Formats: sequence, C-alpha cells, structure tokens
Amino acid sequence: MSDISPVSIAQVTDIHLFAKENQELLGMPTQDSFCAVIEQLKKLGSQLDLLLLTGDISGDGSPESYENLQNLLHPLQIPTYSVPGNHDCAIAMEEALNLRLFSRRKSFERGGWNFILLNSSVPEQVHGYLSAEALNWLDDQLTIVDEKPTLIAIHHPPFLVNSQWLDGSRLQNPDDFFAIVDRYPQVKLVICGHIHQEFQYQRHHVRCLGTPSTCIQFQPNSPDFALDDRQPGFRHLKLYPNGNWESWVERVPYFYQLELLATTGY
Repeated sequence: MSDISPVSIAQVTDIHLFAKENQELLGMPTQDSFCAVIEQLKKLGSQLDLLLLTGDISGDGSPESYENLQNLLHPLQIPTYSVPGNHDCAIAMEEALNLRLFSRRKSFERGGWNFILLNSSVPEQVHGYLSAEALNWLDDQLTIVDEKPTLIAIHHPPFLVNSQWLDGSRLQNPDDFFAIVDRYPQVKLVICGHIHQEFQYQRHHVRCLGTPSTCIQFQPNSPDFALDDRQPGFRHLKLYPNGNWESWVERVPYFYQLELLATTGY
C-alpha cells in the first residue's frame, strides 16, 4: 500500500439473522435483505480491505444464526471483525465467529490506522454499558498503540440521536467513555450501530457515525417507536494514513411491506 492509498472498509450492522433462514423481523425477511447488501459488497469486490460488523448480527442469539452469517459472507473472502449488540449472545458469537476469515481480535492495525473494538452489550438488557474492565482496556490500548489515527467501533451510540425511545437504550455511561477518548487526539472516528439510521455527531476532534441497518430502518427524530421506509444499507469508509477519511452510506434496492407493530424491544 502506498502512502496515499486508503484502507477501504464496509461497516455492516444490525443484520438480525435468525436460526430459521426465512424468519422475519416486523415483516422483513432479514436474510433476504442482508443478501441484497452482500450483492452490493460483491460489486465493490477487491476495493474492500475488511468488514466491520457492529452488533446485532443475530436476532435471536442462536449459534445457527452465526453459522448462517459465516456461510453468507464466505464468498466475499474479506477479513471480518465484529462486536456484539444487545440481541447477540456474546458467548455464542465468540465461539462461532472464528473460522475462515473471521477474527476474534479486538485491537489491530491496518493501512496506517489503529482499530479498537468495544463490547457495550449487557446480558438481557437493551441498553449499552462499558464495564470498568472495558474502559481500562480501552485506556490501555490507546496508551500502548502509537499515534496513528484510530477508529473505535461499538454497538451502542455514546451520543443522543433526538429520538426519546432510542436514546433510552444508548450507551449508559458515555461520559466515562469520552473521558478517555478526549485525552487521545489520535482518535478520529467512532462508529456504531443500534439506531438503524444514518447519523453524525461531532465531539471535539472525534466524528461519531451511526449507520443504517441491513434490514428495518428506524424513523429519525421520532419520540416513539416508528419505522422508516428507507432502504437497507451499510457504510463505506476510506481511511488515509495521514488521518484523513471519507465516509458515505450506500443503500441497496430492497423493498418490503412495513408492519406497523408498536414495540421498543431493540
């Protein structure tokens, strides 16, 4: 890789695969919508250096759902890293996603950037929380690694998204998180899932990015649970060794009939 070539990443999030391949989430067959995203990733082909899966890979936490994921992603032949979300079973996920091109590593370097992957999931809870152990590990990693630009991936957003029902299930201790991040100017990006929509938040030297789900989308700025009719998607990032970056959301041509069920179980 030359000095000016970026590392190219697809952030894929909130897939909600199930043990049964045809199971639906609010009327959407999540495996079908994910396959539409995979087709778009295939078109990018060799442009992509790695995949970052930012949680809620599974909709039921079953080992079979993670096996389904591996089988679906295998044709891409792209190194893949992941963090759990509130719908995942972190133990089953850790045991299953270690074959082929899946990595268990949560801190690594690629293309002149450092990557740190955090587990914000809390068993049996929708909201996120970073334990003292996770926060200490984050601080240690940011101390150990050099001053290369750094990206942090986490499922739960450490910021408000102007939706009361969603903001109640965000990361519950964002001040603890930012108390660490604020001390390290090499941290350029924080990417998250959970909110099923595109969102941006700027804090000092850090840009925080929320990303659409590969299945259902949540309506922005809604005080109560509401679905949006926007298409599934993923985030494409290009990270340059000098710390510059580009990012945009790509939507895929997949349509479905909304089921307007009132629920906040996300």
